[in-house]
Amino acid sequence: MPGRFEIHRVGDEAYRLRLTDKHGNVVAVSPDFKHLGALKDGINALRENAATGVVVDLRQKPHTS
Repeated sequence: MPGRFEIHRVGDEAYRLRLTDKHGNVVAVSPDFKHLGALKDGINALRENAATGVVVDLRQKPHTS
């Protein structure tokens, strides 16, 4: 089974997206969206960018003396 995009209602006026892997583990949680259409646009953007995204390691490198 592939991962899933889960749409959850947050209160009466917002939606939130959870991305889960094939085992049901939460991989990512979105900020709240006020409109369902905006959330769906976010899903499409995530699909497009995840496939071509570059990994950038922003950890600080250890200082050498």
